[in-house]
Amino acid sequence: MTVSERAYELAITAAQAAADKKAQDIVIIDVGDQLAITDAFVLAAASNERQVLAIVDAIEEALLDLPEKAKPVRREGERGGRWVLLDYVDIVVHVQHTEEREFYALDRLWKDCPTIPFVDRDLARVEAAAGSGE
Repeated sequence: MTVSERAYELAITAAQAAADKKAQDIVIIDVGDQLAITDAFVLAAASNERQVLAIVDAIEEALLDLPEKAKPVRREGERGGRWVLLDYVDIVVHVQHTEEREFYALDRLWKDCPTIPFVDRDLARVEAAAGSGE
C-alpha cells in the first residue's frame, strides 16, 4: 500500500460518511504509484442528484470533524449533481450518479491499481451480531 497514513484516514472517513448516506459501490483505489498528484481515489455512487449532493455534504462534514480538519482545495460538478469531485490533495473523492458511474467506469480505468479494503461499520456490526446469534 502506497497511501500515506493521512490519506488512509481521509479515505476511510470519506467512505464511511458516504456509506452512512446510503451510497452504493464504494471503492477506494490506491493510485499513489500511478499518479503524483494524489494517493487515493474514493468512488461512490447514488441513484439521484439529491443523494449525490447529500453524500458530498456528509463527506465534507466528516472530514472537517477529524482532529486534523480537512477541507477540499477544489470542488467541481456540484451544480449538476451528477458527478461531484472533491480534491483533498491526499485523496480525490468522486461521487457520481449511478449512470455516470457505469458510463465512465473509473473502477475499470484504474483496474491495475490496488484497492484499499473498506467495510461499512454498520454492515460489520450486523454481520457480527448475526454470527454471534444475537
